[in-house]
Amino acid sequence: MSKNPAEEVLKIIRSVVGNRDGFVPLHEPSFRANELDYVKDCIDTGWVSSVGSYVEDFERGLEKFTGIKHAIAVVNGTAGLHAAMVVLGVKENDEVLVPAFTFVATANSVRYCGAFPHFVDSEKETMGVDPQKLRAYLKDNTEIKNFECYNKKTKRRISALMAMHTFGHPVKINELVKVCKEFHIKLIEDAAESLGSYYEGKHTGCFGELAVLSFNGNKIITTGGGGAILTNDSVLADRLKHITKTSKVSHPWEFIHDEVGFNYRLPNLNAALGCAQLEVLPSFIEKKRNLASLYQRAFENNPYVYFFNENEGTKSNYWLNTLILKEDFLGIRDEILKLTNADNLMTRPAWKLISSLSPYVSCPQMEDLSCAKYLEKAIINIPSSPYLGEI
Repeated sequence: MSKNPAEEVLKIIRSVVGNRDGFVPLHEPSFRANELDYVKDCIDTGWVSSVGSYVEDFERGLEKFTGIKHAIAVVNGTAGLHAAMVVLGVKENDEVLVPAFTFVATANSVRYCGAFPHFVDSEKETMGVDPQKLRAYLKDNTEIKNFECYNKKTKRRISALMAMHTFGHPVKINELVKVCKEFHIKLIEDAAESLGSYYEGKHTGCFGELAVLSFNGNKIITTGGGGAILTNDSVLADRLKHITKTSKVSHPWEFIHDEVGFNYRLPNLNAALGCAQLEVLPSFIEKKRNLASLYQRAFENNPYVYFFNENEGTKSNYWLNTLILKEDFLGIRDEILKLTNADNLMTRPAWKLISSLSPYVSCPQMEDLSCAKYLEKAIINIPSSPYLGEI
């Protein structure tokens, strides 16, 4: 084994992805199916904007794949999170529990409602919200009044929890459902990264009141930009369909809008791309899981890092393959990043904790965010495109 830990990690990654020419991105889209035909059909027929058959086809396809009753396509995942909170009744000056370790869009969407993110810790086992720690924290720091949860310190209502399935790995969602019920808090699943992931045989996004998917260019399937809101509640679904389409009341010619709405409609052109991607999603998942197994074997018993593997009772889409540095080797992270990227292998660290970003430093948070701080320093995402797992 090399005396230089960073060089050894580079060699192992290269042994898995092979000696490919050119730059190997972290996760690039794959267009090898009917994408061109469906997009061309939109152009040829003129149905390129928010009206067209592909939007409905895409929604029905998502419902069939995930097992959810209702999928509402929207322009991106952040818009989906915002709309989800609106229909669940998140109000100005409420607080919404958000993992400190997540992408900034999660917190941004809370502020769109005039509410405040309230940052909570994660756990090493899932990289998601720690249910036991959250329950203990809420027990000590909140009070229930009229079946609503209030922060004892700020006196603000805590109306919702956003639970993210990090890099495609399911959080302990059943335990979080119980915590939310106990403290009268609504549950939104940030499933932006977890299309094709399952918890105890059930697709992520099917546990909370609402869930949100993302179809950004780097996700497991893409519509270029886009997202979807999932729910089993027909009343919520109808309201979401209404407010995400500018709250326009159906009429042959009049423009009647009965409440403040949002222009969050997914264009037909993007939905056409999504329909084609959905057709090959099972093959993407198979290839990505094969790639993950190659990484798992390659890094087995490595003294410096471990490969993050799916937990028992879950099935992950392995959206972004993840290395976690062992505590004695946190200092080699930047050297690994430097060496791998210099060798045309794109790697990157995880996000900076949102609780440390200037727009959010004054927001409420757990005093102990130790696990989130560790994950921030320890994680390296490595190349994860489906084609890398082709046999």
